[in-house]
Amino acid sequence: MSKQLHAQAGRIFKAALIAADPEQAILRHVSVKHGVFATGGRKYQLDRYRNIYVIGGGKASAAMARAIERLLGKRITAGVVNVKYGHTKPLRRVELVECGHPVPDENGVGGARRIAAMAASAAAGDLVICLISGGASALMPAPVEGITLAEKQATTRVLLECGADIGEINCIRKHISTLKGGQLARLSLPADVLSLMLSDVIGDDLSVIGSGPTVPDPSTFAKARAIFEKYGAWPKVPAAVQSRLEAGILGGIPETPKQIKNAQNLIVGSNLLAVNAAAEKAKELGFRPLVLSTTIEGETRDVARMHAAIAREIVATGRPIRPPCCVISGGETTVTIRGEGLGGRNQEFALAAAIDIAGLENVVVLSGGTDGTDGPTDAAGAIADGGTKDRAAKQGHSAAQFLARNDSYHFFEAVGGLIKTGPTNTNVADVRLMLIAAR
Repeated sequence: MSKQLHAQAGRIFKAALIAADPEQAILRHVSVKHGVFATGGRKYQLDRYRNIYVIGGGKASAAMARAIERLLGKRITAGVVNVKYGHTKPLRRVELVECGHPVPDENGVGGARRIAAMAASAAAGDLVICLISGGASALMPAPVEGITLAEKQATTRVLLECGADIGEINCIRKHISTLKGGQLARLSLPADVLSLMLSDVIGDDLSVIGSGPTVPDPSTFAKARAIFEKYGAWPKVPAAVQSRLEAGILGGIPETPKQIKNAQNLIVGSNLLAVNAAAEKAKELGFRPLVLSTTIEGETRDVARMHAAIAREIVATGRPIRPPCCVISGGETTVTIRGEGLGGRNQEFALAAAIDIAGLENVVVLSGGTDGTDGPTDAAGAIADGGTKDRAAKQGHSAAQFLARNDSYHFFEAVGGLIKTGPTNTNVADVRLMLIAAR
């Protein structure tokens, strides 16, 4: 039964990935008919534009660019989009720059400079199409003058290590960048800007997706500093970053734009699509689906324990749903790094859940990142069942010890359970599944 449940969980996760396909997301929301480019209730008369530029960044932005090329073809004047290494698609009009994620690198800086230059060259009568997907913040690094890439990388590491969530990380990035927090739209003035976004953000806050390069920014320098203080991380922040935030708080540096009038921002895909598709596939396979939420966040281990508690309740009482069932959740958790192991939030979720569902028969837990990469690993996530902990113990591996040192990758590498999809060219956060078969 366990082997069958593993296979079924894999099929359900695959259905979620298919639903999150960014190319199809663009084509569902955008159309070109009789020379009119229409999306989000707005129409762009193409013959009115002298130039059409395509810029942006993110793990899914290559596939998004391919959809725009299908729609506009030779009408595109030029384009530059930054993507994560390996997350490419064959394109003709838009150039892809492969660069580092989650820690920015020099390729990203070079590509971001070209993106900024293209935006700045746009004039009245031009249209700038900006494609943003998860990962865009790290993939479009454009440090302000006085802050080096190394200092920005160090800042990112501090935030990742202290367990800051994506909204907090992006708030910091906006205030040490020349593109984020609405500044790319400001650079594009007086051209029209259309920003199409694939959301990996809980609640689909436009200002958080990719750090909102074309969206008014409600955050401030004061909020940025407060985030570091919240985690006790201010002493670890590079001096140049500290100086900039302090200068901004005192009014010596202009804030990010609070109003933007030249940009239309539209979400074309989100975690909800992936979760709904997973629920449909689960139903097709004979499971009663129950979607808990698409907005789950918090410490990964705590979220895993909550899911495991629900599984135990279902097995014991049939509440809140009777087996056979599939409990689904979406969103993005965070890991506070305490050890020196290798893993990611999805693998850590599966490991923590495996400990808490130990001994339960006919229960399988899967957690995967829709981008195909979980943390600094080649796995999208992991799958476990009620016997995983005991099987590991028989091989001499303590699940609790692996969890304590944040070494979920090596745990599942040893006992089995890593999910490896390769780059999926999409990114709508995470999908978590619990399959519970009838007794």
